[in-house]
Amino acid sequence: MAEVNLLDRYPRANRPIDERGRLVTEEHRRIARQFGKEYFDGGRLNGYGGYSYHPRFWTETVRRFRDHYQLPEEAAVLDVGCAKGFMMHDFKQLMPKMTIAGLDISPYAYEQAIEDMKPFIKVGNAKALPYPDKSFDLVISINTIHNLPLDDCKQSLREIMRVTRKHAFVTADAWRADQERERMVKWNLTALTYMHVDDWKRLFNDVGYRGDYYWFIAE
Repeated sequence: MAEVNLLDRYPRANRPIDERGRLVTEEHRRIARQFGKEYFDGGRLNGYGGYSYHPRFWTETVRRFRDHYQLPEEAAVLDVGCAKGFMMHDFKQLMPKMTIAGLDISPYAYEQAIEDMKPFIKVGNAKALPYPDKSFDLVISINTIHNLPLDDCKQSLREIMRVTRKHAFVTADAWRADQERERMVKWNLTALTYMHVDDWKRLFNDVGYRGDYYWFIAE
């Protein structure tokens, strides 16, 4: 288990945190947590403000995952919280012989998924992964487990450990200082479980999560 930033090749965004903090309401959060059209392709206060494919987002990141974990060409990889399957698509482009799978809670994301990935995506909840034990060489979950209530978040980590036979990597909303916590509260739309990085590490230990991890810090 290691803290490692495997998203360091993902383009950095200039986030209008203070502006969103002034404007976002609990109604915006309620709509965002439905993970429907308004979250992915509606206004910015409800989510992404439009979520579409562009290779600059994931191409170098999936290469980073492959190289870091030294994945063989026929590796099996699961993306938990795969949304429209963009990272899955870029993995398959990089490693054509691999087995790719994705799971997302959103029927809308599945309906709008990149077409070549639809056969490999299931709609479901990360707290109950619909795969046999030790099915994958690598399980990735980026900014997903924190969207679950605490008990379900813990169960999702246990599930990730159950279905991986080797590697796992998760990212979660977190902070290291009070100022980062304040910014996280302003930015957050969907997370139900977010905490100091040290508390996350204790949680990982408590549930037996032995994979790698990193943080989404609102900055």
